[in-house]
Amino acid sequence: MKFTQLLAESAGAMLANPLRTLLTMLGIIIGIASVVLMLAVGDGIKAFIDKQLAVLGSNLVLVQADMRKSAGARLRTGTVQTLTLDDAEAVNRLPSVVGAAPMLTMFSQISVGNDNSNTQVQGTTPASFRIRNLRMAKGSPITEVDVASVARVAVLGKKTAEQLFYKADPIGQTIRIDNQSFQVTGVLDNEGQSFDAGDIGEIVIVPISTARVSLIRTASPRSVQYVVAQSKSAESVNDMVVDIKELLRDRHRIRADDEDDFRVVNFGEFAKSGAAIATGLSVALGFIGAISLVVGGIGIMNIMLVSVTERTREIGIRMAIGARPSDVLWQFLIEAVAICVVSGLIGIALSAALAAAVSSSGKFELVVGVKAILIATLFSGAVGVFFGFYPARRASKLQPVECLRYE
Repeated sequence: MKFTQLLAESAGAMLANPLRTLLTMLGIIIGIASVVLMLAVGDGIKAFIDKQLAVLGSNLVLVQADMRKSAGARLRTGTVQTLTLDDAEAVNRLPSVVGAAPMLTMFSQISVGNDNSNTQVQGTTPASFRIRNLRMAKGSPITEVDVASVARVAVLGKKTAEQLFYKADPIGQTIRIDNQSFQVTGVLDNEGQSFDAGDIGEIVIVPISTARVSLIRTASPRSVQYVVAQSKSAESVNDMVVDIKELLRDRHRIRADDEDDFRVVNFGEFAKSGAAIATGLSVALGFIGAISLVVGGIGIMNIMLVSVTERTREIGIRMAIGARPSDVLWQFLIEAVAICVVSGLIGIALSAALAAAVSSSGKFELVVGVKAILIATLFSGAVGVFFGFYPARRASKLQPVECLRYE
């Protein structure tokens, strides 16, 4: 028999009992929708991590003053400043480092007229813009001249600029940081998280020299809280981390058996850990969804066995007029596969609609990728073959004479 004829007969058998067919399909629909959604959750987490990494940079590390022992007790991170401008300059000279920028941070009251907000202020150098891939929406970043002249200039994050100036152009306007006047020279275009889990859109950047003199009090005139360093590539980050640790231990005269008085945070390691978690979560949730598919497949096998019993005389008549056992086997097998594939397509459409609804809320993005759709389609077909083969083979083994006698 031709494949198209077998397919038409399978469709006719499915439509002959529409309610039973629909109930049979429900298990596969739910199972496929579960698998696709679970894979979408994993892909969504990975996409979120990739987005954040694109902001932070996969080849960046953050060197931070760490807790030190004082009178037998540990002090809170940042209480004792162990990093200096000289350390930042030394790190910048390492062959494995493309660039390094020192930073000071604090939360300050930012005001324009009657509008004010408590915002993170970062004091840094012009190199920080290049290292952290900070782009300008308008205006210009701080310059070396600003640092050298201790200029009271500021670059605003996008959200801070909108909050303080709404639709007005902030360039050239004056803001007050802790009641001290600063002139706005630029607005950042970046969005997402900063290295300290803050929002880049809400920060204010000023020259590091101005921050030290006017805003942030430090333990010594040359101490800094952070040093951001960039390697040549993501693959060479680990080598850079080793070089930085060796350099700073030597500069700080730390003995071999003593702990570091600084911490090096590798953002690339966060990305790898996050990707591993996302993959593990996707596999685990996908496995849970696959259980629904197995249950649905068992339901299909049961219904196909019932169908074989109900159509015993039909099978006998077909064989009596010349149908081969292989024709009967293919007829029932194609029917099982068709039920699963149609159910899979409905499940994919349902999962895509649910994913779009979740993503439209803006709280989390579910990514239904081509890979998930292909996996779901192939898996639904495989379920049809696996659970439909036994009923189909049983039908093909029936004897025509016994079938014709069946009541």
